[in-house]
Amino acid sequence: MKRQHTTLLVIGGGPGGYVAAIRAGQLGIPTVLVEGDRLGGTCLNIGCIPSKALIHAADEFEKARHWAQGSALGIRVQQPAIDVAQTVRWKDGIVSRLTGGVDALLKKAGVQVLRGWATLRDGKTVEVQPSAPAQGQGAEPRVITCEHLLLATGSVPVPLPSMPFGSAGGAVISSTEALSPATLPRRLVVVGAGYIGLELGMAYRKLGADVAVIEATGRVLPGYDEELTRPVLATLKRLGVVLHLNCSVEGLTEDGSAVRVRSTMADEFVLPADRVLVAVGRRPRTEGFGLEGLLLDMSGRAIKVDEQCRTSMRNVWAIGDLTGEPMLAHRAMAQGELVAEVIAGHKRRFAPMAMPAVCFTDPEVVVVGLDPAEAERRGLDCLHAHFPLAGNGRAMSLESTEGFIRVVARRDQHLIVGWQAVGRGVSELAAAFSQSIEMGATLEDIAGTIHAHPTLGEAVQEAALRALGRAVHV
Repeated sequence: MKRQHTTLLVIGGGPGGYVAAIRAGQLGIPTVLVEGDRLGGTCLNIGCIPSKALIHAADEFEKARHWAQGSALGIRVQQPAIDVAQTVRWKDGIVSRLTGGVDALLKKAGVQVLRGWATLRDGKTVEVQPSAPAQGQGAEPRVITCEHLLLATGSVPVPLPSMPFGSAGGAVISSTEALSPATLPRRLVVVGAGYIGLELGMAYRKLGADVAVIEATGRVLPGYDEELTRPVLATLKRLGVVLHLNCSVEGLTEDGSAVRVRSTMADEFVLPADRVLVAVGRRPRTEGFGLEGLLLDMSGRAIKVDEQCRTSMRNVWAIGDLTGEPMLAHRAMAQGELVAEVIAGHKRRFAPMAMPAVCFTDPEVVVVGLDPAEAERRGLDCLHAHFPLAGNGRAMSLESTEGFIRVVARRDQHLIVGWQAVGRGVSELAAAFSQSIEMGATLEDIAGTIHAHPTLGEAVQEAALRALGRAVHV
C-alpha cells in the first residue's frame, strides 16, 4: 500500500473543500484533496447549479406556453413542446463546464486531487480506496498522513422511513433524481413545502406535470417570514399546484401507485402519484468514513466547531454542511477559505454579520440578517419599512410587480440589521443586502446612494427612504 505525507488533507471536493484546497495551494501549503465522486459536490452536480438550470428551463417553457395563448406584449407563438432529454443534456453541459473549471483551478493551485473514498484511521491518518483509476494515480489504495485534516463531506437528503428512496420501483426519489428526469411524470407528489420541495415542484408544474405538495405545518416555506411567502403562495395557486397543509405522510398504498396522507383532523386519503419527491431536508454526511472513531464533540448530527472551524481535536477542522445549519454553499466556501488562511498563520475568524439565503421559487425570496420578528425576539428596538415592486418601473417593464423590498434598522442609530425581499430577480440584490450589513451601513447611507434607473435596486433605496419617512415614489 502506497504511503505519502502532506501538510493539509481535505476530505470532500464540494464548494467548501475545493475552495479550501485552492486557497491553501495559493498560500503555498502542500495540499491533497480526496473526492470519491465528482468535484463540485452536491452544489455543482446535484444541487444549486442544476436546479437553477432546470428552473430556468421550466420558466422559459411556461413563458412560451403563455405566449401561445397571446400576451399583452403582442408576442404570438405556436403551441410549444419540450424535449426533456435535451433539457437534461443542456443542464449536464453546464455542470460539466463548471466541474471541469474546478479541476483546472485545483491543478493551477498545485493541489493533488485523489479520486477515491477516504476512511479515517485517526486524526492524522487516512486510507484512500480509489473510486476509479485516474491519470497518474493508478488503482492502488494508499495511506496518507497529514499535519492538518479538513473534513468537508457535505450532507445527504433525509429519507422517510415509510418511503425510502428508490422504493415503489424507483418512483420515490430525492432531489438528485428529480434533477435528471428521463421522462416527466404525469402526477408528481412532493413531500415537504420547504425551499427544495417548492423550487422543484413549481418547475415540474411549469413543465406540465400535475403537482401536489404535502406539508406538515400550516403554510408553505415555514422557515420564512409569512409575509414573504404570500406572493409565492399566490403563484402556487395560479399554477394549479395543489397544497395539502397540516398533513403527514403515512406511506404508499399496497400497489405503490398512490401516497397515503393523514390530515390533522385524523382523516386519511390517498394521492395518486407516478413519482414522489421526498424533500423534507438534509443532514450532515457523518457516516461511512470512520468519523465516529475520532470521538469529536458533536451538536446533534453535526460536528461542533469554534469560530475558526476547529473541532475538539487538535488540527482537525470541519466546514460546510457537516457543521450544521445553515447548509449553504457560500457559507462552506467562506469557511474553507478561512481555514486555509488560519493554517497559513493569518488571523481570521468566522463571524459574518449576516448570511444571505435565497429561495429560487416563483417569485424569488431573499433573507439577509434579521426580520422584524427576530429583531424583536433579540430585544432590539427596530423600525422597518417596505417598498412594493408595483411602484418600481423596472419591475413593471418585466411584468413582475408582485413582491416588495423590506429593510430593518435600529431605531436609535438607524444601523441596518436586516433585509428581506420577494419578487422576480431579487436574488441578484442579495450581495447589496449583505454588503450593507457587513459594512455597517445606516438607512441614511443607502438613502443617500444614487441607484441607477431603471433597476430593481431603486426599490432598495426607496425602502430606506420610506423607513426615514422620506418616501418619494409611494
